[in-house]
Amino acid sequence: MALEAPVFLVEDDAAVRKGCEQALSLADIPVRGFGDGEVMLAAFASTSPALVVSDVRLPGLDGLALLRRLHDCDRELPVLLMTGHGDVAMAVEAMREGAYDFIEKPFPSERLVAAVRSALERRALILENRELKARLGDGIARIIGQSAAMQNVRRLVANLAPTGVDILINGETGCGKEVVARAIHEASGQRGPFVAINCGALPESVVESELFGHEAGAFTGAGRRRIGRIEHASGGTLFLDEIESMPLNLQVKLLRVLQERCLERLGSNQSIAVDCRLVAASKVDLKALSDAGQFRADLYYRLGVVSIDLPALRDHREDIPLLMAHFLQEAAQRYQRPLVSWTPADLLRWGAHDWPGNVRELKNVAERCALGLPDALFPVDTPASSFSLAACVDRAEKQIIEEALRQCKGNVADTAESLQTPKKTLYDKLTRHGIVVERFR
Repeated sequence: MALEAPVFLVEDDAAVRKGCEQALSLADIPVRGFGDGEVMLAAFASTSPALVVSDVRLPGLDGLALLRRLHDCDRELPVLLMTGHGDVAMAVEAMREGAYDFIEKPFPSERLVAAVRSALERRALILENRELKARLGDGIARIIGQSAAMQNVRRLVANLAPTGVDILINGETGCGKEVVARAIHEASGQRGPFVAINCGALPESVVESELFGHEAGAFTGAGRRRIGRIEHASGGTLFLDEIESMPLNLQVKLLRVLQERCLERLGSNQSIAVDCRLVAASKVDLKALSDAGQFRADLYYRLGVVSIDLPALRDHREDIPLLMAHFLQEAAQRYQRPLVSWTPADLLRWGAHDWPGNVRELKNVAERCALGLPDALFPVDTPASSFSLAACVDRAEKQIIEEALRQCKGNVADTAESLQTPKKTLYDKLTRHGIVVERFR
């Protein structure tokens, strides 16, 4: 295994240090040895290692303190600890603090090499994820939910965002179409702006000027040139919400822009090249509108090459606890209020509600709860056998823990602190729910 970054080895016993260095070097793993943690930290300031292997017992800074110092700089850096027989308890505590693994002395060189290779594979995955996040941005993190439907939406966004293809988003009012559109923009790597316009919110008389812009004197009241939204979005993303409301005559002009990637401002004959991605959204079936002659078929087929269908909230109710936890936290920060909790009865009521306003309605309920107001929901008549209180509570707890682990990048100590629960209690819950912490690192 050829690596550019070395493994840092910290061991105060010169003979043990030399033996470990030789074992790793023979396995084609570059290594730099240090006699204490302070010297290693000085080297760490100028060289980023692929992995740190450290004895627990060291003069000065011990292995646990060294682990904390390293993770202050890089939370995802794998740290492998070497322990004597009496240091196993300390090593277990270190693993709870985020250490990758520990090996007990004395150990054969093969055990050391195998442990290092395993940690290096982990590091390679971490770096690959960092590169992916740097390329896609944090936009995908906006799309909250662990249901199969929402996981599929995230996969589509991750796959389609970098391509630059125009996208149609279908979904009911309030199900998060603009959130997905922004996620596509942020994950695309485009440097231009995200420009949103709601076609249904503008009077027909001004839609054309808003989209295409105009020259001075193009019509009464046009005292100066105006750059339209399409032109302003050049280099970025144009989001047209409620595109089904766009007048038919403007649909023709939009189709020309999509096909030729140029436009003409009102009152001008000059073609202006535009380079923007179009993300359109509709709350109705555009195909049905097209068949009824209420939406241009050629524009529909131009937009419908790639589409993302967002589910209504009632179709992924299992995501309600996760969404509610997210919105409650947002609202607590916005209104400077303490974070509120919910009861099993609340969860049952939310699970039974039909959510005609979808995620937007859920967000409004969360804000009311954050302000100490009743959620104003009434239970929907549902057979008692349709809901298991224990199952709902367990599912909600598991989703909240997983979301906290995701935000803390798999660090159990940070997760316990964010959830305001003892680490031992959290470890018990991780075991009970079958949650694998490594999936979140």
